[in-house]
Amino acid sequence: MRIAMRIALATSAMVLALGAAQAQEKVVKIGTEGAYPPFNNLTSDGKLVGFDIDIAQALCDEMKVKCEFIAQDWDGIIPALQAGKFDAIVASMSITPERKEKVDFSNKYYNTPSALAVPKDSTVKGVAKADLAGKSVGVQSSTTHFNYASKTYTDSTVKPYPTAQEYQLDLANGRLDAVEDDIVVLSQWLATPDGACCKLLGQPSPQPPEIFGEGAGIAVRKGDTELKDKLNAAIKAIRANGKYKEINAKYFKFDVYGSES
Repeated sequence: MRIAMRIALATSAMVLALGAAQAQEKVVKIGTEGAYPPFNNLTSDGKLVGFDIDIAQALCDEMKVKCEFIAQDWDGIIPALQAGKFDAIVASMSITPERKEKVDFSNKYYNTPSALAVPKDSTVKGVAKADLAGKSVGVQSSTTHFNYASKTYTDSTVKPYPTAQEYQLDLANGRLDAVEDDIVVLSQWLATPDGACCKLLGQPSPQPPEIFGEGAGIAVRKGDTELKDKLNAAIKAIRANGKYKEINAKYFKFDVYGSES
């Protein structure tokens, strides 16, 4: 009887240990910037919030894993992924050929266009190269928007900024003539008291896919096909079951996913 009880206890301990080990394996660490509202942002008490965060959580729920979020400065986010600080990047990162050389991407989870904003009293009439000649244009560094501005506005002074909030502050305080970013980021900022200084100027056209990519995707380490495939399946699932629509409606009045193609 005692021998049977000892065997049962030992078996139970092994099952518990195995269960604990499996639970640990089901944690996916997600890197995000935390400085790009409404997609990702840090609250005053240090909590990560935004569309990216809600989408990542929905994908983790769909994959039946636990999400662990880690805030990381944008300029160092790909090196941090490569170094193993986290398993995936959910930070509104555009899928571009240049980045594909360093990381693998899921399918897109949204796709919105670029735009420019200027002060309300600006004399700038359009978004063409000639319109902005001699002007200063603020853009977040290491982004597709910075790449586009640098290649397009060669007669302007293109100024890189670590975060969107910093170029927004300089535009509001008259230290810039224009800024370029995602139209959703600019529109949401312009709708706040801090953005009351300024207005949307327009969208560059065309928006070269070789610069802007095919939309925002989730970056994983090169060769991590298993996680990439699970993320793709989860993106497809939340689009089909209504969860994506629910999250989208929380932040936007239109479908930020873009074309289904």
